[in-house]
Amino acid sequence: MFRAPIGNSGQALVFTELVLKHLHTYRQTKPGDLEAGGQLFAKISLNQVYVCEVTGPRSGDKRGRYSYRPDRKAEQMEIRERHSRDVHFIGDWHTHPEPVPSPSHTDSASMVDCFRKSKHSLNAFLLVIVGNAEFPQSLNLTLYDHSGMVAALDLWPFPELENEFVSP
Repeated sequence: MFRAPIGNSGQALVFTELVLKHLHTYRQTKPGDLEAGGQLFAKISLNQVYVCEVTGPRSGDKRGRYSYRPDRKAEQMEIRERHSRDVHFIGDWHTHPEPVPSPSHTDSASMVDCFRKSKHSLNAFLLVIVGNAEFPQSLNLTLYDHSGMVAALDLWPFPELENEFVSP
């Protein structure tokens, strides 16, 4: 399990092992590997944003070595289905074919656009970019709001959080 403090908010971003394994599976470690991506979903409490579900890639996504475009209709269905279970969309993830990734201009613009167009009560959306080095060095976590990048977060191993989340 990994934990990332969210600035001075008192909240932490917590990733389950299942979510981390999913992201790890799609690292672009071979020359022919295509970018992959999907959405991130969490249960939100006063102290933490518990990232408990991840989607993608989907058959309708457009994937290339250096590009990824999601199937937007499938994304909307994923959001609606999870929202009915009180599991909230908090952002997106995708891979880059480099060891330690950083968001491109396109990545940043896409997240700002998504934040502006979405109906939600969050202060920011999360973008996770997965590089091909080992975790956690290969994970780039960036928060975006309507004006752009808010913060870059650092992940820390936090095994004592396993199974600590209590649904609000």
